[in-house]
Amino acid sequence: MPETLQSVTFLVYAAGACYVVGLLIINQIILRLLLMCGTAFYIVYYAYVADQPLWEAIYISAMIGCANMFGLFGLLARNSRLAIPRAHSDIYDRFPGLPPGDFRTLMRHAKRYRLDTQTKLTTQGAPMTRLFYTLSGDACVTKNNDSFVIAAGVFVGEIAYLTDQRASATTELSQGAEVLEWSSADLRRLSQKSSRFKMALNATLSVDMAQKVARSVAPIDVQAP
Repeated sequence: MPETLQSVTFLVYAAGACYVVGLLIINQIILRLLLMCGTAFYIVYYAYVADQPLWEAIYISAMIGCANMFGLFGLLARNSRLAIPRAHSDIYDRFPGLPPGDFRTLMRHAKRYRLDTQTKLTTQGAPMTRLFYTLSGDACVTKNNDSFVIAAGVFVGEIAYLTDQRASATTELSQGAEVLEWSSADLRRLSQKSSRFKMALNATLSVDMAQKVARSVAPIDVQAP
């Protein structure tokens, strides 16, 4: 084997090792960084393995590297707090687990306002076309003639949104309460366009439902006289 070929053969093994290790890692940023290292090793190998650089292989590898770099920048932007819109930066911490980029997308389609009067957000058994999140003010929930109060910081209508069914309860919010409102149809269109956004939103709604169950208290049993 020619000495020059022997000196660059290790690049193939290094590139392969980067690819294998990268594909075994769940973290997308580390995965892409390792794939970029592997691509760089391949490009150097193609440049020196023969008497003349293998330009076709170099061009293709460079294109793959650029595509990978573009995806990496997208991931970094999605996870950067710089993506959080300034107008809603005060409420980002209320949505734990939602990446800044997905939060930005969610807020771009939200309507944020205060209620001038006591307002009924949902009616039990009625079709649901909106999803709400209460930023302030307690919500009075009535279900099958039983009423209870839920503190601010929860979604309203998330079960109907996830199951595409009618409202499971009647919910009223007091005057002066602040609320976020989305069109269910808009959110479903966004979810169809981006599976990543759909997974992030559904996970956020699922956490909200789990927290409601954890905070719920069973009614006190009434003892017979």
